[in-house]
Amino acid sequence: MDRQGIAAAILSLTTPGAYLGDGSDAARVARQSNEYAARLVTDHPGRFGFFATLTLPDVKAAVTEASYALGELAADGVMLLANSDGRYLGDPAFDPLMALLDELSAVVFVHPAQLPGPVAEGIPPFAADFLLDTTRAAFTLVKHDVPRRLPNIRFILAHAGGFVPYAAHRLALTVFGETGRDLNQVLGDLRGFYFDTALSASPVLQGFARPGHILYGSDWPFAPEPAVAYFTTWADDAAINHRNARELFKERFDA
Repeated sequence: MDRQGIAAAILSLTTPGAYLGDGSDAARVARQSNEYAARLVTDHPGRFGFFATLTLPDVKAAVTEASYALGELAADGVMLLANSDGRYLGDPAFDPLMALLDELSAVVFVHPAQLPGPVAEGIPPFAADFLLDTTRAAFTLVKHDVPRRLPNIRFILAHAGGFVPYAAHRLALTVFGETGRDLNQVLGDLRGFYFDTALSASPVLQGFARPGHILYGSDWPFAPEPAVAYFTTWADDAAINHRNARELFKERFDA
């Protein structure tokens, strides 16, 4: 962070998250991760925030941990995988958790996971599968009208939203065909997500996202430092590099 001129970072535990196999250790792993992250925030004031790790697809445990992390630990939001054990965000089974997150006006960082299917030989999952996974989550959230039913949640899609900025009209037409909802409204919902630039950058994203909805993301330590440096300078835009994030997390960094 010092070498790249990064003043502050929001920490998160990404794929595979806390739910491993049968989920028996998910609550313990999530609690340990969140309390460790909270200690880092306390030990380095002004330098870090964190997204809480939850336990999906175990909804009951996720509600418990979200309440604790967003309340007592003062987490800056939660990290949810695009799919949990093959079930995508937007699935009605997750509504109790989403209702709590809406009540708390939470930020939800959506990070991809392994696709619920076989890996294509010779294509690393992070190269393409992760982008599809995020796209599927965005589609399912909009199809089930989550952004409009629960408007206080701010969703951030990792890696520039996968294919969403490029395929938005195709996705919107599919939602229209399945639900009959107004096409422009659906497109507005897709544009209404926040998008980070972790290992992803394109003028298409800048033309698609709403003003103020693009956030810098480093993807470190998965991305090596030369990649972090490249995406730090890609936009050369103060709004993307810090102002948009400062507005979204002003309670943390403007306190």
